[in-house]
Amino acid sequence: MRHLLHALALSLPLLASAQTAAQTAPAPTYDEALAQRVGANDNGMRAYVLVILKSSGTPVPKGEARDAMFKGHFANMKRLADAGVLALAGPLDGVDGWRGLFVLAVPDIETAKQHVATDPVIAQREMVAEYHRYFGSAALMLVNEHHAKVAKKPF
Repeated sequence: MRHLLHALALSLPLLASAQTAAQTAPAPTYDEALAQRVGANDNGMRAYVLVILKSSGTPVPKGEARDAMFKGHFANMKRLADAGVLALAGPLDGVDGWRGLFVLAVPDIETAKQHVATDPVIAQREMVAEYHRYFGSAALMLVNEHHAKVAKKPF
C-alpha cells in the first residue's frame, strides 16, 4: 500500500503537467492562418459592433424613391461586405419597429456609425440605428464568403 501511495504521489505532478500541456496545446482542427485572417483571439472570438435598425416614424412613401432607396441599401450592404466590414446582416420581424441588423467588424461604435451613415435607409431617415458592442465568434467573418455558395439567387 505504501508503494502505491508513493507511486501516486510521484505521478500527480506528471498528471498536472500533462493537463496543463493539453490546455495550452492548439485544438486538433486549429488553423492559425484562418484565425489570423478573421481576427480571432485564442478562443476564436473577436469584437464587433451590433447595429439594430429600427423604424424611424418617418417612412419614405411607396414609389420609385422608396424602391431606389432599398436598392441602394442592398448595394451598400454588398459594398461593406466586400470590404470586410459587414460580417452579417438580415431583416428582423418588425416587432416593436425592429427592422434589421448589421454585425460590423469594426473597432468601435464611432467607426460603425460612419459606415452605417452611408446607408440610404439611414440617410433618408427610413430607419434609425442603435449600436451595441458585441463579442462573438470570429467565424462570422466567413459568412459572406460562404453565403454565395448556398444562394441560388443573388439579391
